[in-house]
Amino acid sequence: MRAAVALLGGLCVLGAYYVYVPLPGTVSEPWRVMLLDAAFRATQQTCKLAHFLGLSHHLKLLNLVIGAFDRLSSQPLERVKITDTQFDSVEVRVYEPLGEKEETLKRSVIYIHGGGWAVASAKMHLLSLLCRYRLVPDVHFPVPFEDVLRATKHFMRPDVLAQYSVDPNRVAISGDSAGGNLAAAVCQEMSQEENVTTRFKLQALVYPVLQPLDFNTPSYQQNEITAVLPRFVMVHFWLDYFNGNYDFAPSMLVNNHTALDVSEASPFRELIDWTFLLPSRVRKSYKPVIHPEGKAEIIRDIPALLDVRAAPLLAEKAVLYLQPKTYILTCEIDVLRDDGLMYAKRLEKAGVEVTVDHFEDCFHGCMIFTIWPTLFSAGLRTRDSYIKWLSENL
Repeated sequence: MRAAVALLGGLCVLGAYYVYVPLPGTVSEPWRVMLLDAAFRATQQTCKLAHFLGLSHHLKLLNLVIGAFDRLSSQPLERVKITDTQFDSVEVRVYEPLGEKEETLKRSVIYIHGGGWAVASAKMHLLSLLCRYRLVPDVHFPVPFEDVLRATKHFMRPDVLAQYSVDPNRVAISGDSAGGNLAAAVCQEMSQEENVTTRFKLQALVYPVLQPLDFNTPSYQQNEITAVLPRFVMVHFWLDYFNGNYDFAPSMLVNNHTALDVSEASPFRELIDWTFLLPSRVRKSYKPVIHPEGKAEIIRDIPALLDVRAAPLLAEKAVLYLQPKTYILTCEIDVLRDDGLMYAKRLEKAGVEVTVDHFEDCFHGCMIFTIWPTLFSAGLRTRDSYIKWLSENL
């Protein structure tokens, strides 16, 4: 009996050790966040074990698990017509509200899902449309960007907007995390094309990932081992997106890929200089991590690290000037917080009207957790705030 009690106690201690992750005192529902993180870590580790055993690629397995969970927890949409079709060979799903007068032109939001370009629902939503862009590891950069760009261009054609009764003056593009990356990149690309007749009225980016050059911004340092998206996981997502070598990860974690002797990175340093772009309340006492010598072979092997289509924060001021009115949602418990804040500052300096919606007690990815059993108050509050801004501005 004593042995059984001791064993049970030991298992409880081990379980608590596995679940526990340091979180700031401001985070809402901390133990539920820890449990969510533990479940995600356990799933990732199981998928990596299966990968090691040669059963399948770990990202494909992870996507299967998340997709199955999405289907179990999804709720039917009422008064919405859903149609599957293709836009320029890209699979899309069109959502149309029922009950509205046919002669009434609708506003529309293109929403691109996150998930590290590799997992989640594999869908881009358009409050009239959802587009299935191809995922890592089946494809790599720039294919997801090109898929979203092609589908978006097709939708923005005057005849297609008219077909779906969409007001061409009330279209926005939006996305979360990696989807925010794709949304910002596509918005920049389309703003420079002279033959595009319909422009976005707004862009709305939810905790977007915008640059792979500095993994030691204050938010990366502060949230190095935080829940849901620790720093090393984000670096691995970037390497998966670029089909890069995982052996580069330790060097990238300490910014060796952008050391002072890496001449290819020199022109971009001032564009992501957080000592000037971030307010003092965010910089706190953190120091930049800049080495005199590093590994230039990383950028030479992965030149896409400097491609603005992958890193929208690297865009020139002339391109930023062309961007529409912008909303950026950031969370304090998130390695990507400073990507969003730096982009907001650069857009403002270029003359763009920007709204920064910051949540001190929320974590990365929280906005998708709005349905039981992964219902979080952080998800409801960020979702409602995001929708409120769109409703008032689109």
